[in-house]
Amino acid sequence: LLGCAVTTGLGIVFNNAALMPGQSIAVFGVGGIGLNVLQGATLVNAHPIVAIDLYDHKLEQALGFGATHVVNAATQDAGAFLKDLIGLGGFDATVDLTGNSGVREVAYAATSNTGKTVLAGVPDHQEMITIDSFPLHFGRKIFGSHGGETRPDVDIPRYIELYKLGKLKLKEQITHRFDLDHINQAIDVVRTGEAGRCVISVA
Repeated sequence: LLGCAVTTGLGIVFNNAALMPGQSIAVFGVGGIGLNVLQGATLVNAHPIVAIDLYDHKLEQALGFGATHVVNAATQDAGAFLKDLIGLGGFDATVDLTGNSGVREVAYAATSNTGKTVLAGVPDHQEMITIDSFPLHFGRKIFGSHGGETRPDVDIPRYIELYKLGKLKLKEQITHRFDLDHINQAIDVVRTGEAGRCVISVA
């Protein structure tokens, strides 16, 4: 987990968004990386911390990782919910982990004029987004994340210490375990959206 999902999620908060205590964040997609964005936001005492997803079981898990509010975008208008929650000012940071063009546009629109939209989901190469660029003149920023700009040799030892102190949840992210002979079954579970983190044992 520390090789990718944890480091990327925490790095998005600490490095890309540079989130400060009391600042707000909305996270679109709370799978493996999203849960760790929530953890990172909790570690810096952000508020509110909003988790948006299509699956209720993932949103329930998100509450255990620090989300203060959850939105099921399959049944609710996420953009309208965020506007009602935070007002016209927008969020200090929004994070897209879906790669979906419509979701990326909603995330950008929910960002304040001095806030940051972080795109970490991988889009289809043919999917484009349309945004209002005018707020960029007032300080709004939009950019892509590359693994949260993590420095593994520096950051992973620090995260291990946080885990030892009980401030970082790792085991709780794992919802499924398979041996290598059942790798195809593991892939099927991931595709259904049922999995949090799925661990394969190669022993």
